[in-house]
Amino acid sequence: MKKLKDHLKPRSSVLVVTSKSAARVSGALDDAKAVFQELNIEYFNYDGVTPNPTTAESQEIARLAWEKGVDALVAIGGGSVIDAAKVASVVRKNGGTANDYIYYKRSGGSGIPLLAVNLTHGTGTEVDRYAVLTDAEKGQKRGVAILYPEASADDPHYLLSLPKDQTIYTALDAFYHSYEAVTRLGTTPPVELLTKEAISLIKQWLPSAVSDLKNEEARYWLLYASMLAGIAIDMEGTHIIHALEHQLSGANPKVPHGAGLAMLGPRSAYHTHSINPAKSAEVLKILDPTIRPVAEDATKAEKAIADFQAQVGFEQKLSDYGFTKDQLEVMVAALAPHGRTAGGPHMPMSHDQLLDIMIKSARCHEMRGRMRATKNTQA
Repeated sequence: MKKLKDHLKPRSSVLVVTSKSAARVSGALDDAKAVFQELNIEYFNYDGVTPNPTTAESQEIARLAWEKGVDALVAIGGGSVIDAAKVASVVRKNGGTANDYIYYKRSGGSGIPLLAVNLTHGTGTEVDRYAVLTDAEKGQKRGVAILYPEASADDPHYLLSLPKDQTIYTALDAFYHSYEAVTRLGTTPPVELLTKEAISLIKQWLPSAVSDLKNEEARYWLLYASMLAGIAIDMEGTHIIHALEHQLSGANPKVPHGAGLAMLGPRSAYHTHSINPAKSAEVLKILDPTIRPVAEDATKAEKAIADFQAQVGFEQKLSDYGFTKDQLEVMVAALAPHGRTAGGPHMPMSHDQLLDIMIKSARCHEMRGRMRATKNTQA
């Protein structure tokens, strides 16, 4: 937090944006208050940001910022908190509603000053221009390029209180940022460098963080990996895995974003590798050196990711969150109506491919269990 002091000195009052507990439990909120008192800055707190934040929450932040007359926002939290604050910053300065921006009725780009203190190693939102909010009335989760923070801080000490499940989910979020950015058709060499480094660091340090949640060195390198992945998607973007996940957590906000990606990821990698085997193999050989840049190794690509996720303790499936085949079919139809492809020119997939991803992700845990049981019987 002290690293942001120079950016706070010109401020007379700020609105601190947080969730209910993470900023307090991490110690970041107390550190922020100490800086505010030292600089004689008046501060207010909005602590209503939830996982998969809604446009209504962002709208309330903007309203409070206007009512209190603050001249800056300080977001202390993970992707949900910082994303909600980004949109609120733009609404506060330019008017309109949060829905106007996520539906592209208005353009972002400028807002009142926003300072971000990041509390997870997942989204990279502290270094990129994107925000993702859910329109709760329509059940639609949408991403929008809207605003860069004026300044941000990544301090591994604040992540020592991150629970085990969030440690896994957020690191896998950064993994899929990297994998999607590099496998988009037409990606650029700088993105390749960033994503290979990020995936190498996640492979090396996520098992250490999971086995010892107080391992500050592991948190440092996972934060760095997340930042690199955030820069990569800022340059290149994501593709079908994020598009599918937004359908899931838009319909059921209880699905943690990183968990949604991880449930969809292995089977999505099968189809991604089939479409762009050269770039997929370039990064997945970090997990399995035998993966070749040929479409025939798509099954290896799927297995490499599933095995790594199992290694760090992730084996969830969509049916764990109550999703049914009928629901998944409706979501796929929304992305690829009338047999058209989804994913745009960067990762075009058909309705059948998307449905395969959804259905296999709903029952992949049972499938792996049956495979293990078959191997044990054969042995």
